Amino acid sequence: MKIVTYNIQFSRGKDDRYDLQRIADTVTTADIIALQEVERFWPRSGMQDQPALLSALLPQYYWIYAPVFDVYAGGSPIQNKRRQFGNMLLSKYPVLSSRFVVLPKHHYPEEFNMYQGAQECVIETPVGVLSLWNVHLGYLDSEERLEQLVYLMGVVTRLSKELGAWSGPGDLQGNDWSCGMVSPPDIDHIIWCGDFNSEPDSPEYQFILASDFEDAAMRCDAMSDDFTHMSLDTDPPLRRRLDYCFIQKGLSDRVSNYRVDREAIGSDHQPVWVEFSTN
Repeated sequence: MKIVTYNIQFSRGKDDRYDLQRIADTVTTADIIALQEVERFWPRSGMQDQPALLSALLPQYYWIYAPVFDVYAGGSPIQNKRRQFGNMLLSKYPVLSSRFVVLPKHHYPEEFNMYQGAQECVIETPVGVLSLWNVHLGYLDSEERLEQLVYLMGVVTRLSKELGAWSGPGDLQGNDWSCGMVSPPDIDHIIWCGDFNSEPDSPEYQFILASDFEDAAMRCDAMSDDFTHMSLDTDPPLRRRLDYCFIQKGLSDRVSNYRVDREAIGSDHQPVWVEFSTN
């Protein structure tokens, strides 16, 4: 089973072109795709509805889009268009339930900053029932990111108490809230993947490793493998490792391969691939 995480930078590539087709072509062999920086109705990307376009380019996947930035996009007559920016998950396995957690944000009077978030999708896969979190942390400073991680860890540690998306009989005051369905099953494993805007020597990275999580790259001796982000605003370009797949240690033995796709040019980030044994 293959998982890929990719910050697509709203499809703006290293050549300054916007091209969703090459994003789709890059990830099409994955079983689960976690994308960050997917947008709707922004002038810079041609007012595209990128979730709709990506889902059309990748029709073999179930998909969930979770905007964290959502403002009125204008237009006359009334069009009800919202300028949005957020996370998108696509899966070849049905997404049994999903939710979006907005993470804490600092106010910086002299710096643009906005909410970021983590998208949870519960997916029954060949390696068990996953609570897979598609994460995008803030980019401005370590203190904000640590607060975001502490908050997210608090949400995740409650999973063993909350269990499924609902509990108890589906009937409530004569209404079948469950529509005759059972609650999604208990979670076997938790995965965090996405753009953490943190390098391996950061306090944020150490905070995650001090919990029950492990960097999937460690299982394949790939820690020094590569950068996952290349800033084109500096000369020479600044290369950093910012994108990860963190797995609960109970899933560690299933990791069979890890790689960074160095060839992809569809974004300023590189896709990170992790493969899990299903035997």
